[in-house]
Amino acid sequence: MGPDLQAVFTRLGATVIADPRPLHQDEGAAAAMVDAAGIVDVLVIHLAVHAPGTPAEDIDDSEWRAVFAHLVDPLPRLVAAVLPQMLRRGSGCILLMGSAAALRGQKRTGSYSAARGAQLAYMQSVALELAPKGIQFNAIAQNFVANPMYFGPEVQANPRFQERLKRDVPLGRLVSAEEDALFAAYLCSDAAACFVGQVFPVSGGWAQR
Repeated sequence: MGPDLQAVFTRLGATVIADPRPLHQDEGAAAAMVDAAGIVDVLVIHLAVHAPGTPAEDIDDSEWRAVFAHLVDPLPRLVAAVLPQMLRRGSGCILLMGSAAALRGQKRTGSYSAARGAQLAYMQSVALELAPKGIQFNAIAQNFVANPMYFGPEVQANPRFQERLKRDVPLGRLVSAEEDALFAAYLCSDAAACFVGQVFPVSGGWAQR
């Protein structure tokens, strides 16, 4: 979703600073990223790692720590880094690009779903602190959104996958990356200032909240 988010936000007039540096290896990377960006009106947090797909009996400490290191550990660091300037201004918006894996159980996603659930729990708690101070914090929980990591052209062309879409996704198709990014842009706009700690499933009806 990174390139599509950047393209849509830029098209809508935002000045986008896309920083793809890895955040799981260096505890100071999040603060350095925000410092390099300067004034940040909107922080879109898009942390990603490929879901391991490990059966529950085979999830070891190494996998668990690695998934949480990628998806959870950088989250409070990014928020803590950007909050001082937002609190001084009394305004700002933080949007978490999360996963619907936290909303609906799936086999062999124990470590991944747990980390995605931790993201949403953190967001919902912190959002209550920030709302009275003029700062929005919400999340998109996505799945079945067209992207090259999980749903590339070969996957989409597979008849078995097409049958799965018809069976499991009420929309009957993948959500386009453009649709997802446009909704993200809306949530970062003044028009969405009334939302506090909300989780918005973007999954074609696969997950509902």
